[in-house]
Amino acid sequence: MISRSYRLLTADEPPAVSIEGSDGLSPVLLVCEHASRALPRSLGNLGLDETERQRHIAWDIGAAGVARDLSCALNATLLLQNYSRLVVDCNRAPDHPDIIPVLSELTEVPGNRNLRPDEISARIEEIYWPFQRCVARELDARRDAGRLAVLVAVHSFTPVFKGTARPWHVGLLYNRDDRLGRRLFDVMQHDRNLVIGINEPYAISDQTDYTIPVHGERRGIPHIEFEIRQNLIESQDGQRDWAARLARWLNDSLKTLSE
Repeated sequence: MISRSYRLLTADEPPAVSIEGSDGLSPVLLVCEHASRALPRSLGNLGLDETERQRHIAWDIGAAGVARDLSCALNATLLLQNYSRLVVDCNRAPDHPDIIPVLSELTEVPGNRNLRPDEISARIEEIYWPFQRCVARELDARRDAGRLAVLVAVHSFTPVFKGTARPWHVGLLYNRDDRLGRRLFDVMQHDRNLVIGINEPYAISDQTDYTIPVHGERRGIPHIEFEIRQNLIESQDGQRDWAARLARWLNDSLKTLSE
């Protein structure tokens, strides 16, 4: 429980999660866990300058824009996490050592060092669990209504990581269940000159991820995590273009998935 003497968010700050397209008719539920670089006022700047807070360590650049355009294209409900992953990472298990990172890539995060137990609890109780409960409620409602549910997470990745260039335009991430991933790969191969990573540049596991293993695999519903290279979606035009691509690929894949 949170200590009564310490609260992370004030009443006039955004909630942990925003829901867009709540009346969407698509079977797809979109989630964007790293949508924002915002910090609660109580945390100041976490000891980082503005340049650092604009980098990928704070959020998935371009992902929220793609997710919003994709939500419109599919008529799908979208859940957006409203605070930086430097505050708490909603795609990590609650006991993961990096759920509140003290080092992100090569950058130290001074404001995350030597936290008191009540400070850690506040981040998890006020941001992490509200987001997870929101995802669960949306999927529970579809299950209870006998409605098909497909979980799609939208992320982005840096073109260069620790000095190594990444060749992929987009990655398809999944773990044990490859139903949707295989169909997407078959459909996407028809786009010429597209470099597709299968579990690249990251691989999903129970130890490193939460959304797909818990909300997707454990429920037995089709799921995928898209990772899009950030230089392709930094602009609004790029975000619209990639949202249109994802919508086309998903629509074509879901047709074969139901056959």
